[in-house]
Amino acid sequence: MTGEVRMIDGSFDRRTLANMEVALERVCGKTPSGETHEVRKRVAEAIVRCARSGKTTLGALTEAGKRVRVADRPQTHAKSA
Repeated sequence: MTGEVRMIDGSFDRRTLANMEVALERVCGKTPSGETHEVRKRVAEAIVRCARSGKTTLGALTEAGKRVRVADRPQTHAKSA
C-alpha cells in the first residue's frame, strides 16, 4: 500500500494509516488474485472511502475491503437435478 499511503498521507493520522495498511493486507492476502494491481486498487479505494467516512477501526476498514472482494466474486449457480 506504499503508493496509496503517499497519495493519502496528509488525510489521516498514523494509527488510521496503519489500520488501513493492515486491512489491505488482510483482505488481499486471503484473495487468490489479491496481489494483482486491480484487486488491490479496488480494495484500497473501499478502505479509503470507509476511513474518510469516519470509520477508522481495523475491523471497519477490513470489512469495507471484504465487501469489495465478495462483490467481485463470480456468482455460482446451483444446478437443478
